[in-house]
Amino acid sequence: MRRVVITGMGAVTPLGNDVKSFWEGIKSGKNGVSKVTQFDASDLKTQIAAEVKDFEPTDYIDKKEARKMDRFTQLAMVAASEAVADSGLDMEKEDPWRVGVITGSGIGGIGTFEQQHTALMERGPGRVSPFFIPMMIGNIAPAQIAIKFKARGVNENVVTACASSTNAIGDAFRHIQYGQNDVIIAGGAEAVVTKVAFAGFCNMKAMSTRNDDPAHASRPFDAERDGFVLGEGAGFVILEELEHAKARGAKIYAELAGYGATDDAYHITSPIPGGEGGAKAMELAIKDAGLEPKDITYINAHGTSTKYNDHFETDAIKSVFGDAAKTVAVSSTKSMTGHLLGAAGGVEAIVCALAIKEGYIPATINYENPDPDCDLDIVPNRGREQEVTAAMSNSLGFGGHNATIVLKKYVD
Repeated sequence: MRRVVITGMGAVTPLGNDVKSFWEGIKSGKNGVSKVTQFDASDLKTQIAAEVKDFEPTDYIDKKEARKMDRFTQLAMVAASEAVADSGLDMEKEDPWRVGVITGSGIGGIGTFEQQHTALMERGPGRVSPFFIPMMIGNIAPAQIAIKFKARGVNENVVTACASSTNAIGDAFRHIQYGQNDVIIAGGAEAVVTKVAFAGFCNMKAMSTRNDDPAHASRPFDAERDGFVLGEGAGFVILEELEHAKARGAKIYAELAGYGATDDAYHITSPIPGGEGGAKAMELAIKDAGLEPKDITYINAHGTSTKYNDHFETDAIKSVFGDAAKTVAVSSTKSMTGHLLGAAGGVEAIVCALAIKEGYIPATINYENPDPDCDLDIVPNRGREQEVTAAMSNSLGFGGHNATIVLKKYVD
């Protein structure tokens, strides 16, 4: 198997619109949740979200092209472009057939769908945009990225709900391992702060209704949690075959060493009690990385701030790690970013890579009331300066989709 490393990263998040500001926000325990500004939420039970702020797509994308993109594609384009620039790749020197793009988006262009449905109902079929379908479909994000960078290798969009971009990164990892591509731009994007999405999640009773206290609404593993906070954003990494990266003198953040994916086969929204499916994904990823559970320094948990998810993920970690579950550091950065759905895994992979690179474990903020069902070392409220030799990122999605990746410190 060929080794795979991370050589570039890009992010657009509720904490900042590039990796530097995002990571500074993570280290400072910044809260990215506030009142919804993208539509009038006054008649909804939930009126808060983790929105991307001060984002003007035409600052990054040609105005004419930006108008043909849904917001999720705009976010993907900006994060992917930062990742490519950060990697130092010269696309003119690359074989385009060996450079691919794999993205994840659980929902895709729901904003465009909502807008165009309104146009149809209010003004008739003649007013529906001819760009409606290519703006809405999830695979248009990797297509647009490929067009920009002339990347002619594998090109896919993964749809596995909240596991989408972790699956995308894992699938990209496999493509490089097996020699089908040398470089893949991998990650995910989501932009679901729309009224119809909010109405659906509200009626599921899945989201926090802490409208008067948005700063403390996302509180994974806390006994007083009352639901997740919907977020938006994008996170991308450049995955590269090790020898290819070394030959061009690329900087290396971390090595992507393991990947595991399973399904609960249990329920369309609820994780399986005990977290058996998530546990198996973790086991597979750790084994794939050639490690033992005791070798993992840090787990970036899925940690959504919902009762069952946090509880069952805790059970899964305990079943995999045994006695080591008492000492491994676990945190949910969704306490700061909210839940970015299909983009969460891409953003959280960046967190793991930087935790390894800088020797810093992020906190779970808003942890005030210990939940006896979630009795892990969840790094409450303040991050830690600590060497991280191996980090694991979990993503668990509606439909029972479980995906885990393992990153480790790069050693030649």
